[in-house]
Amino acid sequence: MWTPLLPTNDDSFVMKTHSFITILIFICHCFTPVFMANIPPTTDISSRLRESQTSGSTDVVLSLESVRESLIRQEDTIVFSLIERAKFPLNGPVYDESLSHVPGFSGSLLKYIVRETEAVQSKVGRYGRLDEHPFFPDDLPLPLFPPKNSSQVLHPAAASININKMIWDMYTNKLLPLFIAEGDDSNYGSTALCDLECLQVKITADHFGNPSNDFDVIINHKTINGFLKALSRRIHYGKFVAEVKSRDAPQDYGPAIRAQDRDALMKLLTFESVEETVKRRVEKKAMVFGQEVCLNDKGCKDKFKVDPSVVSRLYGEWVMPLTKLVQVEYLLRRLD
Repeated sequence: MWTPLLPTNDDSFVMKTHSFITILIFICHCFTPVFMANIPPTTDISSRLRESQTSGSTDVVLSLESVRESLIRQEDTIVFSLIERAKFPLNGPVYDESLSHVPGFSGSLLKYIVRETEAVQSKVGRYGRLDEHPFFPDDLPLPLFPPKNSSQVLHPAAASININKMIWDMYTNKLLPLFIAEGDDSNYGSTALCDLECLQVKITADHFGNPSNDFDVIINHKTINGFLKALSRRIHYGKFVAEVKSRDAPQDYGPAIRAQDRDALMKLLTFESVEETVKRRVEKKAMVFGQEVCLNDKGCKDKFKVDPSVVSRLYGEWVMPLTKLVQVEYLLRRLD
């Protein structure tokens, strides 16, 4: 595990970080053409979009079932990422904007790691996907390879909706204190990478089916996973939810969209019984996935790596409300 002790060896940390980035870029340059030569074009974009043959052509069909399945699978990633982050204490210096961990960079260690990781991922095409949203979009380099052609499932205005600043603030200032113990063990690098795992979802064939661009091919089986991105992808997936719901009930959503009525749209999107089911399900997953295991079953009963009620609260207070915010913002632009 990469665990630089930044207070005593900043130069070592910077050297390791840049070496890691250099290796990834080298892999992109050398091996992507070889991988891509053997991969047929695909129209798959996310959440196992179904393909239907109509009049001899292939149409990508977005279904509520496929979107719901993806959202449920993302719950697993989020719960496991929380468990991984809970291994470390808070380690406040990771989030301190006033500390200079990296020479020449102004900002927290977490910002530095997320920004540099996004830069590498951008070069191999990650942010060409409809369901990927960078935290630092202004700092992204251009992809090294031309983008793959894919079907336009969402309205083009979807690209303008990015609430990652709100997600970042929620995670660092509100969520972390709820489930992370106070303390400082100097494992700042490992702590920041776990935060990345919490913010950043795991990109695997389980979510997408066949690879659809260079990023999938290089990273799929040796994943740069991350919780900020996991939260970000789950919340921004509201665009797909809004699209499929508006297609299924245009008579309900059309008038509210044309009237630019946020309250009406929010009411259409809110199903309290469904939200309660989601909260109970993620709480149960936290109990199952995070149960402490003892051979004699003594002292482990009702002992969990992460408090299940915190996971339920995460979804109830932030994940689902922010997802609906994304849905409303998308629907307001859908008829532009």
